Amino acid sequence: MLFSPLTLGEHELSNRLVMAPLTRLRAGQEGIPGALLVEHYRQRASLGLIISEGTFPSPAGRSYMGQPGLVTEAQIAGWRKVTDAVHAEGGRMFAQVMHGGRVSHEDITGGHTIVAPSAVAIDGEVRTPSGKKPFPVPHALTGDELSVVMQEIVTASRNAIDAGFDGVELHSANGYLLHEFLAPSSNIRTDSYGGSPENRARFVIETVNAVAAAVGAQRVGIRISPEHNVQGAIETDAADVRATYEVLVDSIAPLNLAYLSVLHQDPTSELVQDLRARFNGTFLVNSGFGTMTTREEAAGLVANGHADAVVVGRPAIANPDLARRWKENLPLNEPDPSTFYADSSAGYTDYPVHSA
Repeated sequence: MLFSPLTLGEHELSNRLVMAPLTRLRAGQEGIPGALLVEHYRQRASLGLIISEGTFPSPAGRSYMGQPGLVTEAQIAGWRKVTDAVHAEGGRMFAQVMHGGRVSHEDITGGHTIVAPSAVAIDGEVRTPSGKKPFPVPHALTGDELSVVMQEIVTASRNAIDAGFDGVELHSANGYLLHEFLAPSSNIRTDSYGGSPENRARFVIETVNAVAAAVGAQRVGIRISPEHNVQGAIETDAADVRATYEVLVDSIAPLNLAYLSVLHQDPTSELVQDLRARFNGTFLVNSGFGTMTTREEAAGLVANGHADAVVVGRPAIANPDLARRWKENLPLNEPDPSTFYADSSAGYTDYPVHSA
């Protein structure tokens, strides 16, 4: 079943393997996708669906140097070359729209203020152009500013469609802005966007609705990572986690989105499968960063009815022809972590396809 077609939103996928959104830092200082990105994504077009690396919707939403954006005309034009190349190979591609929130620094955003739900800094350091520095205390977004940020995400989503993407994935995982609203460790607001699970989920729900209204719900997916506990978004109270994500999923399920993608160390868990039942639509799972997803695990998740498709990261990094290799049970290239975050073709476009 892993290699059977799947209807996802408006599109028919050739298989049920999805390339995870993978930060790779190859877009330069201006965040413009160039020839390296075109070739990288083109090589992987045989996967059922490609999710782009996280793209920033505003200068203040940028988390990393070398991260691409969906803001300027040059960035949109660069992505158009990427999507044209993927489509020419018969592939499908969604853009992940990612506001970094407090996972950033003014040295990365070009002096733009770092924003978050609350003025709570991440305990740790961020890599800036001039070396590692402590994460700054972010500015707590006001009510009026929330509307501005939401509109930036909507505009970036429209820009993605203009750039030829088949849809957008809203990044509400891994400790970035939307996830920061969900997590009680990063959201200590006392207004209608903080406190209860219903309030902490409110901004995410409103943003999903706004993007769906702008580009069409069948072109919108959302990625969440309950209990992942990274980058200061700590969710360790099981009852609160369940209440928060049930509110979120119950609220967006009626929109009939393209998909819900869940990153969790145990995709078969009661929590994840309960969210799947509540969503009642195309459901993607990703088993996380701890171990690399295997062919057997991916096939089992689909065959046993735990997911409609499986999101994979490192196997797709090292094997541009992963769909063929897994389908024919061929040996795999091993990924080289030393090249994950760099600025050259090494470890990016030079992994070989399997040769008979």
